[in-house]
Amino acid sequence: MPVIEVSGLHKEYGAVTAVEDVSFIVEEGEIFGILGPNGAGKTTTVECISGLRVGDRGDVRVLGLDPAADGEELHQVVGVQLQEAGLPDRLKVREALELFAAFYRETTDVDALLRRLGLAEKAGTPYKKLSGGQKQRLAIAIALVGNPRVVILDELTTGLDPHARREVWGLVEQIRAERVTVLLVTHFMEEAERLCDRVALIDRGRVVALDTPAGITNRAGGGQRLRFRPSAPVPDEDLRALTSVTSVSRHGALIEIEGGPDVIQEVTSLLAHRQIIAGELRIEQSTLDDAFVFLTTDAQASKS
Repeated sequence: MPVIEVSGLHKEYGAVTAVEDVSFIVEEGEIFGILGPNGAGKTTTVECISGLRVGDRGDVRVLGLDPAADGEELHQVVGVQLQEAGLPDRLKVREALELFAAFYRETTDVDALLRRLGLAEKAGTPYKKLSGGQKQRLAIAIALVGNPRVVILDELTTGLDPHARREVWGLVEQIRAERVTVLLVTHFMEEAERLCDRVALIDRGRVVALDTPAGITNRAGGGQRLRFRPSAPVPDEDLRALTSVTSVSRHGALIEIEGGPDVIQEVTSLLAHRQIIAGELRIEQSTLDDAFVFLTTDAQASKS
């Protein structure tokens, strides 16, 4: 049985449709990402999954439980980190964990959790004095204090600097290593590529793609791009004749080529055969971010 099942979820706020016929499943031990721009319906979806909101129609099950009808039982097995922690400024780190631990029948050892998340030295520090990264660590600790089987992390690294963001990513990978299922909500595509086993791309309340990050990238073309300054002239038509090349453009003395998985090998082989050096060579892989732009633009065009 899947850990999370969402089928035909629909939610409206007045005349605004926030979530429209969203469906997906999450298997045990996965890091499953829900991706999309701000306002796409990501947070509403996870709030329905966690029992904080009730959908207008559709069906949601978490470990076989109905979040709307089985809220008390659900809260014993699901840990949630929301976008806004809303903790009092004077509340100390240990006090916060002990407060939330009181809500669960089974809890983890608070001191061990503090050590695990690198907060042991901050146990007596008021919330107000924590850095952004430390606040996120505390949010994760609160989500884990009840020994959950499922953890929901909503916009986990928003506002963090790159170093703090990567530290938090390492913590998420530790959670998954313990066979805890993670539902990760983010609009950072790099974050999803690094962490997620599968992702659902949501745009304007609808799922526009559901696959692994690599699968979605390939579905949107999965190509590569290289830019270089040739040491000798090379005709555009010779480059376009290569099997993997899809486009050739020039920017002053620079040539930019896009193509499939073999484009780099084909272009460099041609240049080597003609003893042409590719100066200032830059190679870029298609990313999940590229795929998201492509797929959402395609989805919007199909509606018009």
